[in-house]
Amino acid sequence: MIYTTTLLSRGSIFGSLISKVRQVVAKNADTENITTHKINNNVTPSPISISNTSRPLAAPSAIASASISNSAVQRSKSLEEQIGLPPRPKKPLTPYFRFMREMRPKLAAKDPNISTVQIVQELSRRWVDVDAKLKERLQAEYKKDQESYVEQRAKYDAKITDEQRAELKQMKQDISDAKERKQLRKRVKELGRPKKPASAFLRFVASERLNTPQTSQQTYREWHQKATAKWSRLSDDEKAVYMQESRKELDHYKKAISIWEEKMIRLGHIDVVRHGNLIDPPEPKARKSHQPPKEKLV
Repeated sequence: MIYTTTLLSRGSIFGSLISKVRQVVAKNADTENITTHKINNNVTPSPISISNTSRPLAAPSAIASASISNSAVQRSKSLEEQIGLPPRPKKPLTPYFRFMREMRPKLAAKDPNISTVQIVQELSRRWVDVDAKLKERLQAEYKKDQESYVEQRAKYDAKITDEQRAELKQMKQDISDAKERKQLRKRVKELGRPKKPASAFLRFVASERLNTPQTSQQTYREWHQKATAKWSRLSDDEKAVYMQESRKELDHYKKAISIWEEKMIRLGHIDVVRHGNLIDPPEPKARKSHQPPKEKLV
């Protein structure tokens, strides 16, 4: 079954802010060899652009739903590392995050129980009225590191072959497609799409789990292989019982899915409707009239 997909926007500015803060905090904790109360963000988010005088948005709902882990987890490999390349140079921290990196230890020393969300809120307020000289210093540091980053990135990109570049592009596309499919499955579930009935074989397996359940000496795989072998030995008449049930529910499903898709089209949820129900069948091609062959000129 094919669906049209639309990439749903997700996250918020504050969510990206929290993620970046966790990255900075984890980096500092590694440098200082702190093993307790360490906040480690293992996936490096895309750096967000924040002007020196702007204040990050902090919506109450985003704060309430922010999920922050205080446990250390093994860092996952980047896409470059997965294909045998060295880690890609990281963009330097913006002046705001440099300010946060410097000020966080001071806030934590004052109140060891302060949470990351509270730190973000407090430093967001302080950043608005921070001393101009401090901002100038942070901006100068950022500009210097940015120049170094541009140089390192140019050297890094020059070493990547066309094959590796194509592989990276494909991996990124696969990740994006997987996210879209996940979002679509979630969206379809929320909209109450009718569930497709189980096949005849799956109905048989379900009945076997009740009639001859898995023993303590069996693995599920062994039990499933045994059930599959039993299904293959059934006669056509024995299989017909399960097939009739499956066909009957499939007919109900076809009617229900047709009604549901019509409703989705009326409500404007085109992305969850099957392609075939949106595209008109092509018109038959006009048949060419038979004409006698032209006489060749001598």
